[in-house]
Amino acid sequence: MQAFITLAAFLLTLGVLVSFHEYGHFLVARLCGVKVLRFALGFGKPLYTYRANNGTEWVLAFIPLGGYVKLLDGRDSEQSISPAERPESFDVKPLWQRSLIVAAGPLANFLLAIILFSVIYVSGVPQLPARLQAPPEQSTAAKLGVTAGDQIIGWQSLSPDYSGAPILGEFDYVPSWNALRWLLLDAITGEQGFALEMQDASGSRHIKSFKQGDLPQITPESDPLKELGLLPEVITPTQWEELKLGPINALVFASQRVYLITKVSLRLMLGLFTGKTTLKQLGGPLSIADMAGKSAQVGWQPFTAFLALMSISIGLLNLVPLPMLDGGQLLYDVWELVAGERISLSLQEKLQKLGFLLLISLSLLALFNDLQRYLSP
Repeated sequence: MQAFITLAAFLLTLGVLVSFHEYGHFLVARLCGVKVLRFALGFGKPLYTYRANNGTEWVLAFIPLGGYVKLLDGRDSEQSISPAERPESFDVKPLWQRSLIVAAGPLANFLLAIILFSVIYVSGVPQLPARLQAPPEQSTAAKLGVTAGDQIIGWQSLSPDYSGAPILGEFDYVPSWNALRWLLLDAITGEQGFALEMQDASGSRHIKSFKQGDLPQITPESDPLKELGLLPEVITPTQWEELKLGPINALVFASQRVYLITKVSLRLMLGLFTGKTTLKQLGGPLSIADMAGKSAQVGWQPFTAFLALMSISIGLLNLVPLPMLDGGQLLYDVWELVAGERISLSLQEKLQKLGFLLLISLSLLALFNDLQRYLSP
């Protein structure tokens, strides 16, 4: 039964995220007057095909590991375009429209994440309070006098030149530990100091300032929150507090959350090139299936939150400037904008082959990491 739930959750995850991504491309292409030849979910042998009146072929294929939208394009040597269809071809559209069509897929993923988080907040979700346990010895929080039971109720970012002067201005409200955790990760990855407004068990309020120099360095082996000394107090779920927002506030809060998670995720991705993170942390289909299954078994809200996080990851991944990805095509568009001419088809084909090899290598590495995680004794 558990294997069935995991498989079903995995297929649902891929189906929702890929279809939303590709529909972003499809919708903007149609709005820009580009003819869509095929909208496919999956690869390989078609399981189901439907041809619409406008000529678009809708395909559900056998291998559910992605999808694509095929546009009418005069640069595609396999396509024969009649003079009547020429105005609907992708390649004759202005640069801004072509770039918008390419960027629409990742943007759709970010929009989906906002929608999913909003649904969670409107429905009301139990949240672990931002109440702290005793900080580890020698941690920054311990040195600043943070004690067990302190609850964080406010957050304020500090300027790089902060020298310990009195804190002025309003603090942003911190509703839960989950919200605080992303704020902390944002500060640590962005190397920006912050101040916390706390309330102790007696109700007294005080402020603790964590300067830029107090922040731990991120390394593949480190736990930055533990080194910082800010860890949540472990309490039973019955003591958690419900976060429930109106539709407008939920959209605003969800948008802020997606922006914050995107920033942190982008910095961690860039950390692969600086040595702060490692390729061993790269996960593949087995990791995705495992997390999808576990979150689905806990409940619809954890599974929805997982979908939102995965949607952000797919949006970011597709913006990486590698051939075969949307980011690679956007890089071609930047070249065209700067140079005043399109990159040649021969060079683009060579780059596509290189990009394909890189993606296959990363996919195999992710699968290898999965096998080590789940099959090693």
